[in-house]
Amino acid sequence: MITTPFSFFATVSSVVRCGATPILVDIDPATLNLDPEATERALQRARSYKLRAVMPVHLYGQCANMDRFARLAEQYDASLVEDAAQAFGAKWRDKKAGAMGKAAAFSFYPTKNLSAYGDGGCVTTNDEELAAHVRRLRNHGSRQRYYHEEIGWNSRLDAMQAAVLRVKLRHIDDWNQARRLLARRYQGLFISSGLVHSGTQLVSAQAPIALLATMPEAYHIYHQYVVRAFRRDELRAFLTQQGIGTEIYYPVPLHLQECFTYLAYRAGDLPESERASTEVLALPMFPELREDEQQRVVAAITEFYSR
Repeated sequence: MITTPFSFFATVSSVVRCGATPILVDIDPATLNLDPEATERALQRARSYKLRAVMPVHLYGQCANMDRFARLAEQYDASLVEDAAQAFGAKWRDKKAGAMGKAAAFSFYPTKNLSAYGDGGCVTTNDEELAAHVRRLRNHGSRQRYYHEEIGWNSRLDAMQAAVLRVKLRHIDDWNQARRLLARRYQGLFISSGLVHSGTQLVSAQAPIALLATMPEAYHIYHQYVVRAFRRDELRAFLTQQGIGTEIYYPVPLHLQECFTYLAYRAGDLPESERASTEVLALPMFPELREDEQQRVVAAITEFYSR
């Protein structure tokens, strides 16, 4: 299965747990989503193994280029699986995340834009046979109590989590729209600050902040608002001193994680993912974020680079 190394661990561990081999492909430096061009090159090389699926990740709330991935999946007779864990409510053209592949996975972890009280998630599919299979797997491989057709898990969604999600579902569209407005305001503040040089994802002392691109076909819901930052770790430490919370998604790309050394990737194999891991910084983003709070964030970043 082809997927990205620039994602949360579960993206690749899910491939391994089902007995498949992950083929990791580099990312587009503009969006940080799986690169269709690099994916096609990998597909062209896929002669010595049976390729079963391509799994793009809708990173930070922006759908991957699903036009390209759908064509590639059809051309190479592979299933298209969506990792939509960060993209509830996101769209590519007029189709929502979770409705464009053979199946999709969503997460309701408490940090997500649609979050439960604790752990939770769901699978979406239009394939009735696959849906039945997923229902068995979540319940110890069983359709009928005490009769097990296969080895599954105890992965049923708790009633408490479902109750919380049922209430939040009424508000998710409004919350996503609020995130989009906040992202637009961040963009304006950064452009006004003089920290950004448009049209480049390269950061330097002269242009210390780079904004990620949004594809025109994408309805981005900004699960996270992420920038690329020069001297990222020093900036993060400074913002922490100012009482401004940040996070790094993700500091080590998956092809360099210790548990995946058997895949035989080395530093330098996927350079865009490796460079992004040293530069990305997630800034405060939640629907209730106030304009003065955003101004304070950008002012603090400007202060850091003016020292």
